[in-house]
Amino acid sequence: MSNILVVGPHPDDQELGMGGTIAKLVSQGHNVLLLDMTSGEPTPHGTPELRAKESAAAAKILGVSRTTVNLPNRYVEHSVGARHAVASVIREHQAEIVFTPYFEDAHPDHIATTRIVEDARFDAKLTKIDLAGEPIYPKWLFYYYCTHLRIVPNPSFLIDTTGFASKKREAIVAYESQFVIPENNRSIVDWIDAQDKYFGGRIRTETAEPFYTREPIGLNDFSALSTS
Repeated sequence: MSNILVVGPHPDDQELGMGGTIAKLVSQGHNVLLLDMTSGEPTPHGTPELRAKESAAAAKILGVSRTTVNLPNRYVEHSVGARHAVASVIREHQAEIVFTPYFEDAHPDHIATTRIVEDARFDAKLTKIDLAGEPIYPKWLFYYYCTHLRIVPNPSFLIDTTGFASKKREAIVAYESQFVIPENNRSIVDWIDAQDKYFGGRIRTETAEPFYTREPIGLNDFSALSTS
């Protein structure tokens, strides 16, 4: 089983982008940790205390642990300090696989987060550096889609999330201040459901979630392919 780190700019990004995959990985026995870069506040209907309660509830639904580096929301910047903070989490968790948002986005926090995580992956392996934990270089860095940019995902691969869509939806609506109270945001949950069903249709499963990789994935043989 693997140690897996899923980084989100704000609480709820991980659930929106890959909540079904997170639930599936947990069911398979993997050790999954969610890292929030910010508290997600301020927002129109939230408070730091409420968002912390909601994110803890979502983590419980998915069966994962959660931590934060507590950078200022809306002001996330790519810096050595931010890189080292994330690298310390990578090392402490001994993350072998890291997920971060897709690198094209309309939200500056998302873009900055991905730059930070990409460099933190490198920093985490360095010796003679003042970071927590033992050096490690995560073997895989994958990108999930939680974009504010109106693009159609063009993924490298899809993960079958059949049987986990309802848990994903439950984790998303745990953020009542974001997806229940504000009427304009309620439809987001529905189109996330629709997207997952669409991608499931591409591989002939009930649901699936899209991911992108800049590095090639190796196969021992074609038995690893789930498409028909």
